[in-house]
Amino acid sequence: MKRLVPGILIALCWFFLLYKGSPSLFAVVMIPVAFWGADEYVRMAGSGRFSLLQRLLLDILITVPVILTAVIPGTAGMTGGIVFSFTILTLWCFSVYGRYADCYDLFCRLVFGIVYIGVLGAHIIALRFQPEGGSWLLVLTAVTAGSDSGAYYIGRAFGKSKLCPKISPNKTREGALGGLVTGLATAIVFAQIFLVEPHWPFLIVAAVILTGAGIAGDLTESIVKRGTGVKDSGHCLGEHGGILDRIDSLLFAVPLLYYLLVFVGQ
Repeated sequence: MKRLVPGILIALCWFFLLYKGSPSLFAVVMIPVAFWGADEYVRMAGSGRFSLLQRLLLDILITVPVILTAVIPGTAGMTGGIVFSFTILTLWCFSVYGRYADCYDLFCRLVFGIVYIGVLGAHIIALRFQPEGGSWLLVLTAVTAGSDSGAYYIGRAFGKSKLCPKISPNKTREGALGGLVTGLATAIVFAQIFLVEPHWPFLIVAAVILTGAGIAGDLTESIVKRGTGVKDSGHCLGEHGGILDRIDSLLFAVPLLYYLLVFVGQ
């Protein structure tokens, strides 16, 4: 129950925000969510060495692409955010160089944070401003959640071949295949409910691609956590861990769906 009840509440809030909320409201809500995720990442990347002021500065820099995309929906805001954040981060590294023995390593970790949370996260807002953006985000959430659940239960029941044992020992190829099937099934169900006129060939191909992207996102966060020696990115969601633990799959899948819709269309 400790995991089930918060999970239902999170899902309901997400659903009503996308189904009833405006794109502008969604963008406003996503900024503090991204900031919190950035803080989780900075804590992991810095291993608790940063002062409160330094941490806040780095949190803001990582979140800037999200903020600018909320103000200027589309890739223009993201590009400006990348340039600004990278520039200020470089100047910050100049000022602290020598204070930390692994300054270059920290610099690389923080640049990755700008891309991982700031840029990928900004695509969530950019997608919401697309035609039927809220509906597509609901479909995508169903794909990643369905895939994750399918991979877990099918992997436990039938999993024998390890997928990436050095990164995530519990993930199996059988689970990944099961996740692909359940991700596709949930995509079809949610598209039928929420999209006005689903283009089924596009949806099926997209669902397969997005399921793979979600698995890659999950593995990427596992790499980050292993590299920084933490079990969960945070504890703000109780048994569900931190913000990044909940959106790791979404971060990788959203940009792919955004560009599929922009350049291919359904």
